[in-house]
Amino acid sequence: MADPLRAPLEIQFDYTRSLGPVLSEFMTALAGRRILGARGADGRVYAPPFEYDPVSSEPPGELTEVGPEGTVVSWSWMPDPLEGQPLAGPFAWALIRLDGADTAMLHAVDAGSPAAMRSGLRVRPRWAASRVGSIRDIACFEPCDRPAASAGDEAGAAGTVTGTITPVRLSYMHTASPGESAYLRGLADHRLLGQRCGVCGQVYVPPRGTCPADGVPTQEEVELPDTGTVTTFCVVNVGYPGQKVTPPYVAAAVLLDGADIAFQHLVLGCDPGEVRMGLRVRAVWNDAGGISHFAPNGEPDAAYETYARCL
Repeated sequence: MADPLRAPLEIQFDYTRSLGPVLSEFMTALAGRRILGARGADGRVYAPPFEYDPVSSEPPGELTEVGPEGTVVSWSWMPDPLEGQPLAGPFAWALIRLDGADTAMLHAVDAGSPAAMRSGLRVRPRWAASRVGSIRDIACFEPCDRPAASAGDEAGAAGTVTGTITPVRLSYMHTASPGESAYLRGLADHRLLGQRCGVCGQVYVPPRGTCPADGVPTQEEVELPDTGTVTTFCVVNVGYPGQKVTPPYVAAAVLLDGADIAFQHLVLGCDPGEVRMGLRVRAVWNDAGGISHFAPNGEPDAAYETYARCL
């Protein structure tokens, strides 16, 4: 048996949101080197401020300035920082209760070594040289008993900050199962390989390795044609950054001939309004050894009864 395939994969997107009145005021203040909190119905000051009171569920009234110095409540040492974290060298993640606040906020502390960290340590913010109205306008916190690091004199963002963009990224190594590896190797040769359950006879593509109905291994390999039927579909009209297909286009569940479960793919090569349940399609292969999309193959529509069980 061939070794399973392995490959590094990365998922990333820019999380974009409008801030609303409370967080907008909070972020705008950070650009001006000020930290704000909100006083709750219980009399406590929450920093960062809440958007809705945890007791009364009402939005806060006027925000109040806290800090900028504070006290470490608890901490954890980060000896090998990950890419994208606040500091390139070792640092502490800490819960910091700012002066005038009753709750703690999470941020990085540049203490130099774990021996210098402790609960009760007094810290102050080290402001970023260029501030845009983001939590990263606080580059990190540093012990108050050390000389303050210079943050430069560059002005912060002008005007009210109304939105924020946070890059999100997940990198990992994926190891394919034996069935998945066989399926992927088949794609490279323009072949569609599935597996049949020895009990119920259902054919699964891509292979699952185990029949979900009977709980037994699916070991019999089945080669399927590259033709099939659209069972359900949706028309994608909303664009997003980095999109490779221009809307509108169709994402559909395609039931390959001889399979008992549909899988999702693109249907292109026709107007989105022409796509319908029962449409007969054929795979369009790309040069990389995969399916670019499915396109109508000109055959009469499949009868509803032939794919109804797979909806």
